Amino acid sequence: MSTKRILKVNELLKKELGQLLLKKVEFPRDVLVTITKVNTLPNLREAIVSISSLPDSKSKMVQKILSYRIYDLQQEINKKLKMRPVPKIIFREEDKVGQAARIEELLQKINEK
Repeated sequence: MSTKRILKVNELLKKELGQLLLKKVEFPRDVLVTITKVNTLPNLREAIVSISSLPDSKSKMVQKILSYRIYDLQQEINKKLKMRPVPKIIFREEDKVGQAARIEELLQKINEK
């Protein structure tokens, strides 16, 4: 499979899922959810969608909401995309955001000293 096609599928999924999360999924008011990246397997069977949430303490709740709504989101994606096969969506928590926040915190402490 062409890597150019995979990159296009990744961008398309990121855009469409972003819009669906904004319109169809209700998160608590104090939570910000972002799709950081999408990695589609070369055979187009699965797409791993990395999600970050702020505050980081709410990430488990966000994962629970997304896992509850995955069927509806997958059905919407299946209708919207004009391609076959449509990748199966798998949500994963982005761990680099938490690491970046920890590094930022440590840098702040160093600067204060």
